[in-house]
Amino acid sequence: MAPSSVVVTMENTKNISLVEVNDLDSPAFRDKNKAANPKRFTKVLLLKAQRTLGCIPKTFASVKKRIALSDEEPKYRGKLYRFIRAFLAISVVALCIEIFAYFNKWELNLVNPWEVQSILQWTYMAWISFRADYIAPSLSKLTTFCIVLFLIQSIDRLVLCLGCFWMKFRKIKPIINEDASDLEDGSYCPMVLVQIPMCNEKEVFAQSIGAVCQLDWPKDRFLVQVLDDSDDEVLQQMIKNECLSWKEKGVNIIYRHRFIRTGYKAGNLKSAMTCDYVQDYEFVAIFDADFQPNPDFLKLTVPHFKGKPDVGLVQARWTFVNQDENLLTRLQNINLCFHFEVEQQVNGHYLNFFGFNGTAGVWRIKALEESGGWLERTTVEDMDIAVRAHLYGWKFIYVNDVRALCELPESYEAYKKQQHRWHSGPMQLFRLCLPTILTSK
Repeated sequence: MAPSSVVVTMENTKNISLVEVNDLDSPAFRDKNKAANPKRFTKVLLLKAQRTLGCIPKTFASVKKRIALSDEEPKYRGKLYRFIRAFLAISVVALCIEIFAYFNKWELNLVNPWEVQSILQWTYMAWISFRADYIAPSLSKLTTFCIVLFLIQSIDRLVLCLGCFWMKFRKIKPIINEDASDLEDGSYCPMVLVQIPMCNEKEVFAQSIGAVCQLDWPKDRFLVQVLDDSDDEVLQQMIKNECLSWKEKGVNIIYRHRFIRTGYKAGNLKSAMTCDYVQDYEFVAIFDADFQPNPDFLKLTVPHFKGKPDVGLVQARWTFVNQDENLLTRLQNINLCFHFEVEQQVNGHYLNFFGFNGTAGVWRIKALEESGGWLERTTVEDMDIAVRAHLYGWKFIYVNDVRALCELPESYEAYKKQQHRWHSGPMQLFRLCLPTILTSK
């Protein structure tokens, strides 16, 4: 038998013609293969098309289910929400009328209104006249305004990208004035307060407390404050037990719980800064409950303050442990990577100002106090304190090489809540800070 022979054994050979192919390069085999390939390719395309069309109803059903099960608070569904719904309904009706007029070939803009006999055509002519006199000019101005905003944002992004490219090309990084040996011999180890604000963080509190308690810093030179706003007594006891276990290991740690939970995170941080022992510390590092800093975090951030009395904040970068969990986390990772790699890094180097990310940063306590401390007036207390500190003349440093682990929202509901807080807060802050910004030097 030839090495390239193909042997086929069949039990029932009735009405079947057999062809023995001893060579795979024979004309019979090539002709058969050519005839089968187009058919097979067509079947594959049809199967993929069928799968794609089958996913469309599932997608709409999923969206409908998400909307039905949405736990959005009724207060957000006010006048603006009703206006958007009414506007969408009117737009759909107008679109249907336009489509109907197009297929009926109504050229009524060239006809005398008194010559139109149908009430539907007369209504359409009135709509054309109203659209041309009132809607079209407004839309034209709005379009021009949006184009201007788009150009401004595009120029901003272009400048940021060029700045990031230049920093990469020239290998520009924040420089520590003094040698790192000062940390090794203990000559520069200022008192550091580490705060972990949390509220009902049952799944992640142990990891965060454990990571902070293992920071590589002299035990007598830093204090860990666990600021627990949880309303579950069982969870409170669990967090308290975790703090006691680390205290038995020699870590200087304090558990703190507020009975009156006002101001959310800003109120929690503001309350913690009123403790008497805070005046003994020069810097404060803040980590949310889902953040896990590396042991060398303080050794890589605190030295940037030495010899720079005008520096009020050193911000580190976030990295995500679940960035490849699903499509939503991957898209968030792309967006936040641009934010840290480009926006924060370029603004930190060329402007000495950027928005504090609310966590994974070290503040000079004097800068917080001179800027008015934590205020409860917005949901973006981190951006609020950053703007006020900058207006008081404090400079910021962003270190892209220092990173803290955290998690991204994996569900749409959690992502929606996060984005609502991140986008509504800046608008509140803009209204509150605009007069101060305009009058500031």
